[in-house]
Amino acid sequence: MTTRGMEWLSAAADDPAACRAVWADDPRAPYALPAGRFFDVVTVEQRLGMETFDQLLRQGLPFGPVALDHKAQRVGFFLGSRSQESFAHYLAQEEGTPPTFRYLSRGSVVVVPGPMPLSGDRYQWLRAPARRPIANPLRPVALATLLVASTELLTRVDRYSERYPSAAALAAPFFGGTPIDAG
Repeated sequence: MTTRGMEWLSAAADDPAACRAVWADDPRAPYALPAGRFFDVVTVEQRLGMETFDQLLRQGLPFGPVALDHKAQRVGFFLGSRSQESFAHYLAQEEGTPPTFRYLSRGSVVVVPGPMPLSGDRYQWLRAPARRPIANPLRPVALATLLVASTELLTRVDRYSERYPSAAALAAPFFGGTPIDAG
């Protein structure tokens, strides 16, 4: 995380100086910040969050910081504050079943990783804030769209995994229904 990213994130704290002091003492230390002031956070289960994160990167779509909580197995996507209505609108426009998510805004608290977490830490940045994110009305659109698309993709993958539990089962229809040695 850059110094400007840390300054932006700590500014969201009730006591920004105390937050920066904690991070100066231990840059790995997670910190609880109120949502809704500078940012809102959409959290989803880890598998869906990782697929969505990957798709946002691959498609080159706009998105902000993204954090991972290994123990809770959840991924949090940071949006601009007061993005809930826009996010809900675009989520409802998508075909397919919207995923289960939590929207954290005013009145909620989110635990963020410290500026320099290590790979074994509970909280990690998948994409740390580099600076104060520039307001971008396309972020809620991109996130809503790819959450639904990733949900559909994972549902389809699960169906195929049930239908074809092994490489031999997958190949059998191509060899007259005779199981083959997958080794």
